Amino acid sequence: MKKAAQMGIILGVIFLSQQSIGQVNGSESVQTTEEKPNEKTYMDLLLNLVNTNVNYGKANSSVTDYKKGVLGAQVGLSFQAGITPRFSMVSELYFIMKGGELKVNNPMTAGNTTLRLYTLELPVLARFHFGKYYLNAGPSLAYNLSGTRKIEDTMTSLAFNSSSDGFKRLDAGVQVGAGYRFRIRKKDAALDVRYTYGLTNISNDQEIYNRYLNISLHISNPWKTNPLGRSRVRR
Repeated sequence: MKKAAQMGIILGVIFLSQQSIGQVNGSESVQTTEEKPNEKTYMDLLLNLVNTNVNYGKANSSVTDYKKGVLGAQVGLSFQAGITPRFSMVSELYFIMKGGELKVNNPMTAGNTTLRLYTLELPVLARFHFGKYYLNAGPSLAYNLSGTRKIEDTMTSLAFNSSSDGFKRLDAGVQVGAGYRFRIRKKDAALDVRYTYGLTNISNDQEIYNRYLNISLHISNPWKTNPLGRSRVRR
């Protein structure tokens, strides 16, 4: 099932990319005498509350009824580099608090358990624009700075080493999603909905993957000049 889900996401990303690129090429084939719209380059501030959860691999179905998301902060920057009016590359760097909770009497730990990870994350996304809407897809790398596990009233720090109960610092995944750009009091903003599918088992003694849906608000600062875009004139 895990391999099938991963293959489904990869095929979905390829399909979206082909469809979007096809539309871009189709629009560029129309010859006019008007100048193309400028490629948009933004630096977005990320400051959000996120609700994350984890997936327990083969054991996930047995704990589904006990799983609960945890709230955390997301703080960082998102840079959208406009390449053409329909296509951009997006690179982000942010600090994010991830994790998940298992309610009491769950079959894995019995007691109420909360896992938290404090992480630096770097996604690199292809972005396809359709007016005010856009689609995102691309890989993501993360580095776990620290973490805690709380069982009932007892909290312990996670060990990031090769021990049997240790965790891994490096995490890799795929992000896919969509967004909508709008204006708030003369400021550019974007509402971004994104799903992160973790590919790395971050635990040494059991299966734990970071997989969650994130809805965030981006406050944008447009660049007056775009060093990466190509200024063209229709002929």
